[in-house]
Amino acid sequence: MLELKNYLEEQFKMLDRGIVATPDSREYLESFANANGGSADLLLMQLAMNYGYKIALENVEETLNAQ
Repeated sequence: MLELKNYLEEQFKMLDRGIVATPDSREYLESFANANGGSADLLLMQLAMNYGYKIALENVEETLNAQ
């Protein structure tokens, strides 16, 4: 279990160090999507993928902490 928690910590750190920052919230992601007016779609796609991965990691972490 400790190995998994260490893995999750490393993954969360990786999300903050990437070329494309991981949004902190869905509201930020939606705000960016509205503001970019259809440009930078590849950037928007990467932001969305990073945010989805962050949500998945948070769900796993929450489940582990509940045990």
